[in-house]
Amino acid sequence: MEKTTISIQKTSNPTILKFEADKFLTNHESFEFRNIDEAKNSPLAQQLFYLPFIKKVYISGNFIALERYDIVEWEDVQQEVSEQIEDYINAGKPVVTEEKLTKKIPITIYAESTPNPSVLKFMANKRLVATSYEFVSLEDTKYSPLATELFHLPFVKSVFFDENFISITKYDVADWSEITMELRDFLRQYIESEKDIVLENAPKSVSKPEQKKEKTYENQDDISKEIITILDEYVKPAVASDGGNIEFRSYNPETKKVMVVLQGACSGCPSSTYTLKNGIENMLKEMLKDAELTVEAING
Repeated sequence: MEKTTISIQKTSNPTILKFEADKFLTNHESFEFRNIDEAKNSPLAQQLFYLPFIKKVYISGNFIALERYDIVEWEDVQQEVSEQIEDYINAGKPVVTEEKLTKKIPITIYAESTPNPSVLKFMANKRLVATSYEFVSLEDTKYSPLATELFHLPFVKSVFFDENFISITKYDVADWSEITMELRDFLRQYIESEKDIVLENAPKSVSKPEQKKEKTYENQDDISKEIITILDEYVKPAVASDGGNIEFRSYNPETKKVMVVLQGACSGCPSSTYTLKNGIENMLKEMLKDAELTVEAING
């Protein structure tokens, strides 16, 4: 079984840091603990409270958010905390021992239009995946039974999963008015059946074979880290609302060029160039105080 890895994500609150896993840690439930006594149903949270600087532990989906006391700075301890969480999870120990709810929550799926007329976004009322996945052909779908079934529908061109939504790109031969209800019913029935959306041994993301694995956040240069933080906090939420995703690829300090990857509804969208130049590029120029910076995109 592939080992779980933890990535460190900054938040808008400097005292709170997120430690994000590449798999689900809870059964779509959230837990907040303010002290070790409250954490009796979470051995991991209890272990973290033994660290003298931990003020609060929040566990939800695929991440653990920790609030610290002011006696330390995160930069001094975050790597050790990340390794401690990673070692704990990979040892097979329980994150929470809370009994699972036996009552099923009815699944609802609703469709939203996106700026890309070829893409429709299907929102679910539960979290579907822990990280984003993009499939551009049937051959890509070996880790995803749901994507495999979607590609057997003749009008499906590509599929993108991210947290609680699925973006589907159609071929031009079909009209959304003819296939939207069919897709909604199919997705609802599939998710309600509790069949695998992606397999447990799936990699953190599915991308084209020629794409090289990018450096982790910790190994990036300072400007690249700033760019990643800006994209994560200000751009990704807006892009996700349109059924897409944006990933940092690289930054060249000599040419001042930022390369990003567009996925889902953003990939091939007619308005994506305008969004890049008049939205993301201008935001990075202003926040990084660098008028020479440019942004270019690769379609995922």
